[in-house]
Amino acid sequence: MGEHPGAEPAEQAAAMLAAAGMARMPARVMMALVGSPDDGYTAAELAERLGVSAAAVSGAVRYLVSMRFIQRLPRPGDRRDRYDIVDDAWAGMISSNAPLYSGLASAMDGIADENGDAPMSVARAREIADFLRYLAERMPRLADEWRADRAARSHPDPG
Repeated sequence: MGEHPGAEPAEQAAAMLAAAGMARMPARVMMALVGSPDDGYTAAELAERLGVSAAAVSGAVRYLVSMRFIQRLPRPGDRRDRYDIVDDAWAGMISSNAPLYSGLASAMDGIADENGDAPMSVARAREIADFLRYLAERMPRLADEWRADRAARSHPDPG
């Protein structure tokens, strides 16, 4: 792994993602792609970089493509597809979780509604629901604010 630039920090980041609940192989593939050459990696190159089987990479790539974290990049004259991170994948991932947070908040309300004999449980469920609604509202705005700030920094106003 050492001959690939950024391999060690990529493995550290993948371990953090795995500890946070992401499947280990998709996390490793995604972090390897963060540090990929500019034209991406083929599945075979990913397998070689990570020291795993082509089958392990294939499953991880399928999952990451379906989640829109990575994209398949066909190359003219080359029958092997290459893979790379989707532009804005992280901000998009944060924004796309808003419906999940809203749904979880509704479920928390359902728990509270049916648990009237346990006021501490009701209060806990309502607090969780409030927090989840806050996330549902703020996370897409936060991603939009980041995009706007990034655009302003890359194209400063000449004024």
